[in-house]
Amino acid sequence: MFNIVLVHPRIAQNTGSIGRMCFNAGFALHIIKPTVFDLDQKAVRRAGLDYWAKLEPIIWQSLDEFLAKNLEHKERFFFASTKGQRAYFELEFKGGDFLFFGSESFGLPEILMSMNEEHLMRIPMKDCGRSLNLATSVGIIAYEALRQNFSSFKSKD
Repeated sequence: MFNIVLVHPRIAQNTGSIGRMCFNAGFALHIIKPTVFDLDQKAVRRAGLDYWAKLEPIIWQSLDEFLAKNLEHKERFFFASTKGQRAYFELEFKGGDFLFFGSESFGLPEILMSMNEEHLMRIPMKDCGRSLNLATSVGIIAYEALRQNFSSFKSKD
């Protein structure tokens, strides 16, 4: 199972859509507060459909709390950023990896991006483009990780 980590998400509908994708792909969803919306907000539930209640996202009160509990896995932390030098498909993902995505407005905190520059990845796009939608970005990278590990993926009802 992969871990999707949303650091300070700001748009409820993106978080709901990502939760829906995580449920269907068998990924764990970690949400690091603060968020600018309530996770029980109608927009999150609507975007997540009936999957949101089944997802059981792991909610962290702060980045410090998350790191205190998970830092021993830092060699398997991957960070999506428009500042990354390597394309996501150039990296090798393994089950249990943590795939980090920053907020829609501010991206990832510098402390994360400096943890392992070899795991700082980007999604290639035209120079004139600023960024992609967060839910789209998570889907692109998450399904590449799944593709690389498809033989170990088991469909669960």
